[in-house]
Amino acid sequence: MTLFSKIINGEIPSYKIAENDRFYAFLDIFPYTKGHTLVIPKIETDKLFELPADYLAGILPFAQPIAQAIQKAYPCNRVNILTLGFEVPHAHIHLIPMNGMHDVHLLDHKLKLSEDELRTVQQNILKFL
Repeated sequence: MTLFSKIINGEIPSYKIAENDRFYAFLDIFPYTKGHTLVIPKIETDKLFELPADYLAGILPFAQPIAQAIQKAYPCNRVNILTLGFEVPHAHIHLIPMNGMHDVHLLDHKLKLSEDELRTVQQNILKFL
């Protein structure tokens, strides 16, 4: 069982943003920027493009209102999608607020947020969902 499956099952706490029968979204606890959210399928598949077609077709519509809420909570030029997926062998996408190409350098430096700061970020996004 992957770390993300344990989060989905409630065995590991998370700062949940949204959930439906196929997907779960929660804050990255080591974010690149405030608002950085992970979207994961509720099935264990290591690589994004190994997901069944209906999951691939569903992940972006699930992520869309979350990205819009992130952008309202943390004004930015856009919320970008990254599909790195090397740290946890469970398909996922990163929704990251960014303002320009210079923000790509943020990927070299993660933030260290306290539990209170993470709860504040969570609440800031949730009020726009």
